[in-house]
Amino acid sequence: MDELIKCVAIDDEPLALDVIAKFCQRIGGISLSVFSDPEAGLEMIRREKPDIAFLDIEMENISGLTIASQLPEETCFIFTTAYLDYAMSGFELDAVDYLHKPFAFSRFQTAYAKALRRIRRDERPQAPQCILVKQEYSNVSIPLPEIIYIEAMEGYVKIFRENGECTLSRIILKNIGSQLPERDFLRIHRSYIVQRSKIRRFNRREVELKNGKTLPIGRQYSAEVAAILEGA
Repeated sequence: MDELIKCVAIDDEPLALDVIAKFCQRIGGISLSVFSDPEAGLEMIRREKPDIAFLDIEMENISGLTIASQLPEETCFIFTTAYLDYAMSGFELDAVDYLHKPFAFSRFQTAYAKALRRIRRDERPQAPQCILVKQEYSNVSIPLPEIIYIEAMEGYVKIFRENGECTLSRIILKNIGSQLPERDFLRIHRSYIVQRSKIRRFNRREVELKNGKTLPIGRQYSAEVAAILEGA
């Protein structure tokens, strides 16, 4: 069974909380906690770190805008309010959506789906920003955006960087290639991997890099390289 999405609703109007509870039940797969006391709700959010918070804005003792500014960074929140004047403030606080009361189930469902998309986007594993290689007896960290291309040489590779430095490491090209994000790097030859964003122009036989360097495209790689670069 899929894990329940943990949600919290804070509103000083019990009827508004009832509507959110009914809508969450209709969607299913949601564990909802409701609070008419904003401070208690905020404390629960800080402690439990739910996935989504539904926040009323106009409450007696505290504004939902104030609560939103104090939420854990990873908490998605959706404003639910009878007032239109706060829409700009809501989006400046990075709200997922802004529901104007009274809102229909379909509108609530749309806002919830937007929150889910943001949660899933944030949960995706991020591509590494650096690669760690050995150079002689030291470990060298090389930021990926700095790499122009990598050249194989008999059990070693040369990593050419934008700052003009070249790192020599005892590793084969296939192994270093497996550590690079496929969407950014492309093997064009048995001896070369290039960073796609560094390519200025290409044809079926070669690529010209933005630093003026021209590299050959291997015959066995030609069709695949052309298909990838032409579709870029």
